[in-house]
Order: sequence, then C-alpha cells, then structure tokens
Amino acid sequence: MFTLGHDFKPANIHAGGLRYHGACMIVSQLINDGIMNGVDIPQLESFEAGMLFARTEGIIPAPESCHAIAATIREAKKCIATGEEKVILFNLSGHGLIDMPSYEQYINGDLMNYALTDEDIQRSLKSVPV
Repeated sequence: MFTLGHDFKPANIHAGGLRYHGACMIVSQLINDGIMNGVDIPQLESFEAGMLFARTEGIIPAPESCHAIAATIREAKKCIATGEEKVILFNLSGHGLIDMPSYEQYINGDLMNYALTDEDIQRSLKSVPV
C-alpha cells in the first residue's frame, strides 16, 4: 500500500478521514497501474465546494466529501474550457451535520490552507521499509 508511514502525524485540519497515513490496497494498486490518481485539494477550496453544493443541492456534505466535490468541480471546469463532454462521477459519502462548527469557522474566515512540506514527507517516509 502507498503510505507515509504509521508515524505520520497529519496537521489538525478539517479533512476528517482523509488524514490517514496510507491508501487502501485496491486504491494503491489502481494508482500504481495508472488507472487513477489522487489530487491535492486545499482546505479552503474544499469548503468552498461544500458550500456551493449545500446551496445548490440542499445537502451539507461532510468535509471528506467536499474534497471529492471540489475535484469534480475542477474536472467540470476543464470540460467547459476545452469543450469536452464527459460524465463525471463522485462519491458523496456523508453529511456534514456534525461538522457545522467547521463550516462556521470557514464562513468566519478562521480556517486556512495547509500543505505538507517535502521535508515533512521525507521525515515521515524514513520509517517506511523500501
């Protein structure tokens, strides 16, 4: 499996279950085979997508789902720019009702983006066998 190692300590951001140090075996294999890839969605873009989804669909998505929604919006914008027509699917895996304080922090401007540095990643990978 792709992993940052069991010693990896993620930042205290509102990515929910996305803070796990690894990817499951099937996802890791699909990435390894070039069938799928992961994308990095900054926290603020994620919440912006969740707010748009809530306003248009009437469902408050969980922060984990907001990442998928943001990636879907990115893909749709690419299609608009290129004129390509495609079906884009995503998984809405949960509601954000217990995450309302996080949404409040976003609305109040109290959240900020966070990115791991290359040094953080390399330090974490030191404990992973080659």
